[in-house]
Amino acid sequence: MSKTTNQKQPPTKQLVTIVDGVLEDLKAEAVVSLDVKHLTSVTDVMVIATGRSSRHVRAVADALVERCKENHHRPLGIEGEESGEWILVDLADVIVHVMLPKVRDFYELEKLWDLESVEDAERSS
Repeated sequence: MSKTTNQKQPPTKQLVTIVDGVLEDLKAEAVVSLDVKHLTSVTDVMVIATGRSSRHVRAVADALVERCKENHHRPLGIEGEESGEWILVDLADVIVHVMLPKVRDFYELEKLWDLESVEDAERSS
């Protein structure tokens, strides 16, 4: 049975659609969406994006929070707004990290949440 356009999306899918739209609208770079529900009970999806400057990182995070509120998704928490180097927006089922390139390169969150990389490292030990 095919989905009609009037059917509501599940909350997580709706949040991911909102997040993707904001990141695209504000030209966030290198956006990666990771399904992590099999790795943690904290969230289902982790989205990582890069901003070009602290000002851009803040603008992306601010727009994300506003668009989510408009769609009745209040963030549980927002961290890092003061420095603007790495802002985390916790939307419960979706956690969004907006980071400067140097911060993203340093922490390599994609590698931390990539199960294959973890398993390869354990086999190498």
